[in-house]
Amino acid sequence: MFNLVSLWVGAFLRAFRSRRNLVLENLALRQQLGILKRRHPRPRLGALDRLFWVLVRRFWLGWKQALMVVTPETVVRWHQAGFRLYWTFISKRPIGRRPISKEVRQLILQMRAENPTWGAPRIHGELLMLGFEVSERTISRWMKGAPRGSEPSRRWLSFLRNHREAITAMDFFTVPTITFGVLYCFFVIAHDRRRVLHFNVTKHPTSLWIVQQLREAFPFELAPRFLIFDRDAKYGWEVPSAIQALKVRPLRTSFGSPWQNGVAERWIGSCRRDLLDHIIAINERQLKRLLCAYVSYYHEDRTHLGLGKGTPSGRTPSIASGRICSYPRLGGLHHRYVRAA
Repeated sequence: MFNLVSLWVGAFLRAFRSRRNLVLENLALRQQLGILKRRHPRPRLGALDRLFWVLVRRFWLGWKQALMVVTPETVVRWHQAGFRLYWTFISKRPIGRRPISKEVRQLILQMRAENPTWGAPRIHGELLMLGFEVSERTISRWMKGAPRGSEPSRRWLSFLRNHREAITAMDFFTVPTITFGVLYCFFVIAHDRRRVLHFNVTKHPTSLWIVQQLREAFPFELAPRFLIFDRDAKYGWEVPSAIQALKVRPLRTSFGSPWQNGVAERWIGSCRRDLLDHIIAINERQLKRLLCAYVSYYHEDRTHLGLGKGTPSGRTPSIASGRICSYPRLGGLHHRYVRAA
């Protein structure tokens, strides 16, 4: 800043000197500038130096002839950059529409994720009902960035909830024996009240054996509308054909997607935690007897989160006011508690 002030003071004093002295001084200064340029071909200029040449360009037509440190194009570029900076600084109001709030953005993404079939007009209508003034075009723009990874699973879960009265599922699980063999447990479970309709145990499951189990599970034309099962090789082609012969629509889950048969998988988990993790299977007869007792306990006594803490058979709460009695189940692994009359 001091150098700039000294320069302007020097220019003012030279206005009172003779023309001959000014010419000689100008020649001497140019000779020294030539020496500096040879020693430093690219001198580094500060912000005040750039401002000086921008102002000189504005008020002096012959500024190009006196310029030696940088090219005239560089000074023009400085002037354009200053022009953009000036108008950016004085432009207080933002350009374009007012941005929507974070709450509205999250609400748009939530509605899109929870309602895969909704479009921008439907979401716009819901937002208007909630008191948000947002254009439909803005909603369409934000919907493009909504995640869609869980959309197929949501559709599948919605299908299961809406048709649970007409859906059953079947599956296998294995139990090791005391002689290091393997027993295969087959079961069929209904989705509406989580009732186990049929179960059996075998050492050698075949497709014909499975077909016979299905006939026993759905006697007298009591077959459901849908039957969910996985892509186990044990089913072969005979089981899907037999299911269609029973006028049941087979629904096979995707590869590596046990969650699509979630009701059956949860029953397997409950059976293992409540019974199989605490016993050693000796043979088919013993395991079938224990599973029969567990199914009875599962239907009559065990409460379920999915049924509102009720039981598949509809256990009624005690209304008596007597003492509480405890009854063992599954050899004492579990108990049922009732009030005495």
